Amino acid sequence: MPWKECNRMDERLRFVARLLDGEKMAVVCREFGISRKTGYKIFDRYRHEGLRGLEDRHRSPYRHPNKLPFQLEKAILSVKREFPSWGAPKIREKLIKLYPSIKPPASSTIHALLDSHGLVKRRKRRQRKMQGTPLSDARTPNALWCVDFKGHFRLGNHRYCYPLTITDYRSRYLLACEGLESAREESAFAVSERAFQTFGLPGAIRSDNGVPFASPHSMFGLSRLSVWWLRLQIAIERIKPGNPQQNGRHERMHLTLKKEATKPPCYNFLQQQDRFDRFIEVYNNDRPHPALGGRYPAELYTPSAREYCPPQPPEYPLHDRIIRVTECGRICIARRKINLSTVFAGQYVGIREVADRIWMVSFMHYDLGFFDEADNRVEPVGENPFAPKLLPMYPE
Repeated sequence: MPWKECNRMDERLRFVARLLDGEKMAVVCREFGISRKTGYKIFDRYRHEGLRGLEDRHRSPYRHPNKLPFQLEKAILSVKREFPSWGAPKIREKLIKLYPSIKPPASSTIHALLDSHGLVKRRKRRQRKMQGTPLSDARTPNALWCVDFKGHFRLGNHRYCYPLTITDYRSRYLLACEGLESAREESAFAVSERAFQTFGLPGAIRSDNGVPFASPHSMFGLSRLSVWWLRLQIAIERIKPGNPQQNGRHERMHLTLKKEATKPPCYNFLQQQDRFDRFIEVYNNDRPHPALGGRYPAELYTPSAREYCPPQPPEYPLHDRIIRVTECGRICIARRKINLSTVFAGQYVGIREVADRIWMVSFMHYDLGFFDEADNRVEPVGENPFAPKLLPMYPE
């Protein structure tokens, strides 16, 4: 049976026709599901305007109390056409000098007016592309850890499992293998913290450029997780996009994990995690590794001497001010809101004036970028300050 189609005009005509036939207003309104106030309004419009009174009306207000007077709009557009390179703040200052007795509009109002007339040129922002960093060749345990998500798979109960794995680069020791419900940052935080508490802190962590280890749209590709690693004095290494062989030792472990612990998958997360735990035990203590001369990873690995403890807020003795970044990723100074990045939300940054009305923003001992009086945005420095200062492990 097809759906019955109708429109508001037809319904109003039917409503008015029923009233003209002599039916009571209350009865007709109840049948049409409207209030009597609305019913009287529709009927009064029909009596005064005929069929035109039943048509839909524009809902825009008759007047705009905050709208600029047309004389002021004309003056703003005139100044802009005379000085095309001027922006809203400069035009506002000019209006104050030309018309001192008139309350000037806000710069944002002037900017909106210019934008509505197509007089604002929008700058094309550079698209940030993820890039790898120089890679180290660690010779001792805990100098470098490798982390990654093995490809997700479906359990017997049809829920997806995302195994997060961490290995020691030198000894191939499998530090963690946790089956997670998603690849979100919160879960990666918890797994990393447990590994730090159990084995201590590494000198560096190598990952790919995917979430949650990196963020392609943030400053220098950082994520909240990698910022936390930096707070713990852990260096960050990233492989080049599309080059998984640069994390080959870890990927080879994933192949073994896939064969021995995921096929066939278990029914639920508890069963699958128990299987992962048994795999960790065998992989570290019972399985001879050819690249280690037949030795077990547990024979080479020793926990780190760097104990884990929550990081203290950084100090900036050489900076003018210390500011806590808001949850929306901004630096608030007086009434100004300078956009930085949400990955630094809740972190303390240092600010110092390096030139006339130009400020440098620093995080720990890294310089992030600059902002000035004109732009409410931190422009990053040219070179990635978080990249390890090492020679590349792999040739270009």
